[in-house]
Amino acid sequence: MTPSDVLAFAKENNAKIVDIRFMDFPGTWQHCSFPIGELDEASFENGFGFDGSSIRGWQAIDASDMLVIPDARTAKMDPFFKHPTLVLIGNIADPITKEPYSRDPRHIAAKAEAYLKSTGIGDTCFIGPEPEFFIFDDIRYESSQHSSFYRIDSKEATWNTGKDEGPNLGYKPRSKEGYFPLPPMDKFQDLRSEMMLTLEDIGIAMECQHHEVATAGQSEIDMRFKPLLEMGDQLVWFKYVLKNVAYRNGHTVTFMPKPLFGDNGSGMHIHASFWKDGKPLFAGNLYAGLSQEALWAIGGIMKHARALCAFTNPTTNSYKRLVPGFEAPINIAYSGRNRSAAIRIPIGVDSPKAKRIEFRTPDPSCNGYLAFSAIMMAMIDGIQNKMEPGDPMDKNIYDLPPEELANIPSAPGSLEEALNALKEDYAFLLKGDVFTEDVISKWVEYKMEKEVTEVRRRPHPHEFHLYYDI
Repeated sequence: MTPSDVLAFAKENNAKIVDIRFMDFPGTWQHCSFPIGELDEASFENGFGFDGSSIRGWQAIDASDMLVIPDARTAKMDPFFKHPTLVLIGNIADPITKEPYSRDPRHIAAKAEAYLKSTGIGDTCFIGPEPEFFIFDDIRYESSQHSSFYRIDSKEATWNTGKDEGPNLGYKPRSKEGYFPLPPMDKFQDLRSEMMLTLEDIGIAMECQHHEVATAGQSEIDMRFKPLLEMGDQLVWFKYVLKNVAYRNGHTVTFMPKPLFGDNGSGMHIHASFWKDGKPLFAGNLYAGLSQEALWAIGGIMKHARALCAFTNPTTNSYKRLVPGFEAPINIAYSGRNRSAAIRIPIGVDSPKAKRIEFRTPDPSCNGYLAFSAIMMAMIDGIQNKMEPGDPMDKNIYDLPPEELANIPSAPGSLEEALNALKEDYAFLLKGDVFTEDVISKWVEYKMEKEVTEVRRRPHPHEFHLYYDI
């Protein structure tokens, strides 16, 4: 759409309000609403002012004024608000120079796409994420000076088989046995369908929805692949829609990677491929039907995997998922079909257009704009430097003897490890000024100060179980 198209679209849909949205640094969608009369064609150049010092990881209070400039191409009608509301995603800019803000995640994604084109390698990076999530019925938690707890409940949870539900009708999936059961075992079929159809109603192409492996409502809904920046926009809409559909039906959705002990966590496998002039670049006659460029792209991800985790697995909770025994792809290897490897080449797709690589380590807590961009930069670096990925691992890594497993590199064991890896390996992200020194240092500083240190300082409830009577 052009700005004039947007104004016509708003009038056609009887919009009363315009809601301008943007992504903050850690990865939460923010918004501000205006009467529709405040939006005109000049708004798409002049933007709307806001206080950048109140946004996490952004400006200091002595330089707080910022602009959010709506992107006309992102116009949609909100499916939840009481009053008809036009939604526009905005880019962040300096109010004096109008220069894009270097810490705006969406701007980083736009620079990533431009850099790919400038290299001559390709002109499009297609991204297809598979976000997993949990649907709970009740969540309570507290973290204070003298108390710390969380309590989750779900009508579908295996721990409720003995609960008096007046009556309890059973059919609650056991831990690690939630993949693909029909109702009544799967209690959220209709809710997931409502989520999927709501996304389709706002113009997001969908592929499928199903129950996932864990008990207590773990699910997956998949979007059809799109170019990197567009998929970044779609992922924030995806999370917004799922949370709000669940909420209005009396449930709550979380993209926290590991909310349950003793069962599978939620990942977000990311499928990626490069195209040029409308033709796919990853189809060939080498291993698993890949091209040489695809193998080099895999080599780039493998080389930079530990640093990538600082963006693809950016929470302390992410590393509760990345442990052996729960189908978590912690080993940095690649394979066709093999889901125990961090990088998989989907088999059974004969069309060259469907040939892609699947990075399985990431999780849905990530900021999609940053995670997708970082992965793409690693792939470009692999191709530019012809990084061979070595031999594929076509056997179950989980069953390897310790001496053989010791030779396979693994993902970081904590967020702090991932941030340290990023500090040692980020030059590939600076190419084309996609990421900047400031973005890298601020990301590490913010994550260490606000998350790693804050979690490390606090007593853990399980420590009382282990040590109170010592």
